[in-house]
Amino acid sequence: MTFLENLEPLLRAFWYIALPVSLFFLLQTIMTFVGFGGSDMETTIEGESNDFGDTPFELFTLRNLINFLLGFSWSGISFYTTFENKAIVILIATIIGAVFVALFFFIIKQMMKLNENNSFSTEKTLNKTATVYITIPEKKSGTGKIQISINGSFHELEAITENDAIETGAVVKVAKIENNIIIVEKI
Repeated sequence: MTFLENLEPLLRAFWYIALPVSLFFLLQTIMTFVGFGGSDMETTIEGESNDFGDTPFELFTLRNLINFLLGFSWSGISFYTTFENKAIVILIATIIGAVFVALFFFIIKQMMKLNENNSFSTEKTLNKTATVYITIPEKKSGTGKIQISINGSFHELEAITENDAIETGAVVKVAKIENNIIIVEKI
């Protein structure tokens, strides 16, 4: 790095920050896409709720530090010759570094909107209509089967009725779920 020796101290400092941070950012990005190194994002973004507003963001993380230093150093290098007053260069570099962190938060927020939980649970069948696939015997004397569509996917589930037997092909409504048993009634 002999080209850095002849630079002014502030510009040299920007370069000393920019080069290793850019390399670290590149490695971090590659590792994230390959499947490694995502733990920082997972621990700060995952929550019990899918509502992004309930999920806490941690401001002081390694990823945010790298984003800040990336924006700070490269904007400092870019604007160094533009402004004569170096305090203005440092101020602009700090603002751009903060914008990089805010931009990261915005991108993650947009990505979290794409998060959707499509796992199936019997509770999602409540008050939905279904078609009887195998005849359901009368008054809980045995089980039959229904076909029901939940989130665009068909499921074949065992069901009982509290009334008369329901023949194959009939349309039913899921009335109750007791102890993970689906109770239907004819429509």
